[in-house]
Amino acid sequence: MIKLLHSADWHLNAPLIGKSPEQAQQLRQSLLEIPEKVAAICRERECDLLLLSGDLYDGAYSKESYLAVYNALCGLTVPVFIAPGNHDFAAADSVWLAERWPENVHIFTTPNITSVPLPELDCRVYGAGFTGMDCPALLDGFTAEQDEKWAIGILHGDPTQTQSPYCPITSQQLRDSGLHYLALGHIHKGGFLREGKTLCAWPGCAMGRGYDEPGVKGVLVVELDNSVSARFLPLST
Repeated sequence: MIKLLHSADWHLNAPLIGKSPEQAQQLRQSLLEIPEKVAAICRERECDLLLLSGDLYDGAYSKESYLAVYNALCGLTVPVFIAPGNHDFAAADSVWLAERWPENVHIFTTPNITSVPLPELDCRVYGAGFTGMDCPALLDGFTAEQDEKWAIGILHGDPTQTQSPYCPITSQQLRDSGLHYLALGHIHKGGFLREGKTLCAWPGCAMGRGYDEPGVKGVLVVELDNSVSARFLPLST
């Protein structure tokens, strides 16, 4: 069995427009606490992998927000995979390419799906990242190799609109993908699709930043065993 933790859409350094200076400072501090809270769950639940599906940052990053993520991931002993999204795309001056990251962290920095084998888990992780605000349908024409028992994917994408400029994902693409689990980010309200043998899920944003993002926020604990299942776990934000 493989157990993984899936989180996305932290939006560190969000501009928080419309908030008072006091409100913005409080929210900004709460956002900075998310990386360590996610890492703590990863350790407590003894997860084998951590998947972070993009928009961890909201545009420009600060040294403080970089260190918040770096230190949290540095404290983990399991592989971490990151797929940059439309708000934190992998440009030359982005946090993903301009800064140093721990050896256990793999960042997908190209808009072409590549893979990393994990022989100890008998699985392969497939992913790609945004390199600009828009991104084509990365799953179009993709089928995973079948060398390992488990095929896991990670993308920042939109499963709700077929004409979306943010890596639209269709039911047919999921059925053809050969993936057992596809970890998505981008949609701020959690949800899932099951097409063929593929479970595609997105945890939603990790913390609401305004009245347009109500409800309990959290992460997904995913187990790949005889079947693939995802369970929502709230974050105390």
